Amino acid sequence: MSTSLDRLHREKAQLPQPSAAYAFFLDVDGTLIGLRERPDQVACPPEVRSLLGGLRKAADGALALVSGRRIETLDEIFSPLRLPTAGLHGAERRDAGGRIHRLHPDPQVLSRVHRAVAEVAHAHPGVLLEDKGVSLALHYRALPEAGEAVRKALEAFVASVPEYSLKPGKMVWELRPADCDKGRAVQAFLAEAPFANRRPVFAGDDVTDEDGFQFVNGRNGYSIRVGAGETVARFRVADRDGILEWLGSCAAQGSMEAGEDVAR
Repeated sequence: MSTSLDRLHREKAQLPQPSAAYAFFLDVDGTLIGLRERPDQVACPPEVRSLLGGLRKAADGALALVSGRRIETLDEIFSPLRLPTAGLHGAERRDAGGRIHRLHPDPQVLSRVHRAVAEVAHAHPGVLLEDKGVSLALHYRALPEAGEAVRKALEAFVASVPEYSLKPGKMVWELRPADCDKGRAVQAFLAEAPFANRRPVFAGDDVTDEDGFQFVNGRNGYSIRVGAGETVARFRVADRDGILEWLGSCAAQGSMEAGEDVAR
């Protein structure tokens, strides 16, 4: 007799039909590019850059990156591509027209956050502090045993700062503005061309992507979890190769449809 978990696994085994008619929203680390011990060690393979360029063209520009990284960092990683991008989980966003939208936290609150996170990092040598401006992350991949102590210290601090929230990730704890998440970033894109009136697709691999999955589900879209872990996503692929292959199929389908239109 099948369990509910068995049924869930079967339901998430089949990906949506490939198409370039979707609005594509893609996480970066762990989804498009591999994870590294340090966030500054990542690089975009040429074939991924080519895939994204082809998919953007096939989707008439309806492709955006939605990441915890800063926009300027993502531009460096994917150069020369310059895509619509939500950085810092939506605290900053570049729309398809190139306009930048940024959240501006209270400077005094932000200063408190910087001091507190720096103190926690200093107390745990080996934990890497990533300063993203309005948000800060403590990576403990190089010191896994410090993860719980870092969490407790940051939880104690954020309890007194309602403007900020603590979010977990893969071997990282991040303090970011409480009123931004990937779901809201996707919502903002969908109110604008060329994303409006398309079915949204959101692909991600981490806890920070669950807000995006949940929002897309509510818009009758397709949410795709890359890899293992509990999720509200409607679909799942085993690894990066799986999502890249599917995205490539979407790009190819769009090119095929464009060719058919020309032939007519």
